[in-house]
Amino acid sequence: MSRYRPPRPRGSRYITPEGERALREELRQLWKIERPQVTNAVHEAAKNGDRSENGDYIYGKKRLREIDSRVRFLTKRLDEVTVVDELPSDREKVFFGAWVTLEDEDGEEARYRIVGPDEFDLTAGKLSMDAPLARAMLGKRLDDEILVTTPTGEKLYYIISIHYGTAP
Repeated sequence: MSRYRPPRPRGSRYITPEGERALREELRQLWKIERPQVTNAVHEAAKNGDRSENGDYIYGKKRLREIDSRVRFLTKRLDEVTVVDELPSDREKVFFGAWVTLEDEDGEEARYRIVGPDEFDLTAGKLSMDAPLARAMLGKRLDDEILVTTPTGEKLYYIISIHYGTAP
């Protein structure tokens, strides 16, 4: 049985300036700080003799592969992303980068920022623009209804606030 996995579809190419800074900082941290430390640890472990049973050496080599893989991914991704740093001309409409406050039928409110797939974090209220809820919000205006199909059924939301810039 092969281990082939079909390639995952690429996420959208858009990213906020904050997201780009975070990816560049992660790349710098991995390449300039963590990789030299792990390389040094592997070098020291290799001096201890038999490498086949040397846990520090084996773990260090594995960690180096993980770091190199992530560095390759970040380098390629940063070359292909488009940083969206301009505000839209129509700020009454939901576009990429907007902070949107939604209200459901029960009166519960939730606030999300529509961001690129490389920077989403639901705990911080950052929703990927590729997510079904974000796709349903894009292009809508204040007081518009949004119907989203979820695993538990359809949910209805109302847009009660749209804000651009830093968190309101």
